[in-house]
Amino acid sequence: MEKIKETAAYLKEKTGFTPETGIILGSGLGGLVKSIDVQHSFDYSDIPNFPVSTVEGHDGKLIFGFLEGKKVVAMQGRFHYYEGYSMQQVVFPIRVMKILGITHLFLSNAAGGLNPSFSAGDLMIIKDHINMFPDNPLIGKNMDELGTRFPEMGEAFSRELIEKAKKIAEKNNIKYHTGVYVGSSGPTLETPAEYRMFRILGADSTGMSTVPEVIAARHMGLTCFGISVITNMAVFDEGEIGTSHDEVQNAAGEAQPKMTLIFRELIKNI
Repeated sequence: MEKIKETAAYLKEKTGFTPETGIILGSGLGGLVKSIDVQHSFDYSDIPNFPVSTVEGHDGKLIFGFLEGKKVVAMQGRFHYYEGYSMQQVVFPIRVMKILGITHLFLSNAAGGLNPSFSAGDLMIIKDHINMFPDNPLIGKNMDELGTRFPEMGEAFSRELIEKAKKIAEKNNIKYHTGVYVGSSGPTLETPAEYRMFRILGADSTGMSTVPEVIAARHMGLTCFGISVITNMAVFDEGEIGTSHDEVQNAAGEAQPKMTLIFRELIKNI
């Protein structure tokens, strides 16, 4: 808790900024920053107590500015459990953003499609998640200043924002799905048997992020909204060729403008 407050105090002193909305941009999805009227930008390596993103496609910057007239703080690149960080480090920035003043958290990720009706390049508005990580960011002594010991997860993603996002997509002729995201540790992509298992469990997309961040956010009472950009389709049969990180980034780049539009319109009307 002391480190969270120390980092928040440093950023507050440097920026004098009280953001209303936090944004986390996933692999290949950092282009939303071009829509932000940037007031302050920090490399993660320059922020006290911050981890440093090590994944290609993650720029590793914390951006403060205005988006559609609203004060936002955006993570251009996130931290993953598979990078060797503890769950406490993975969710550290979300806790800092809460102390800085955010009430809403918008998350994006590049995900594999499990639902056979999906195609690479589609958007999936996340309606719920399944936690398949071998850890949970709330394990350990509860930080009572942040939230209750047993937070309710019945509405991990805001139903109100989901409905608004659907209307925005329809108005702008953007193809979208709603579905369940399953998060697991990685960094290996799933085997065909694992893909089949996730589908049986009820998941529509799969990735290696988002779930710990949403758990921490809901623990602190933040309202969450998330979109998966479907960058590749799952390989359900042994012997089929899978995907590469480059292909994931390319598909994310093509879908990014559609995701950006939905985020901008939602944030404008919060």
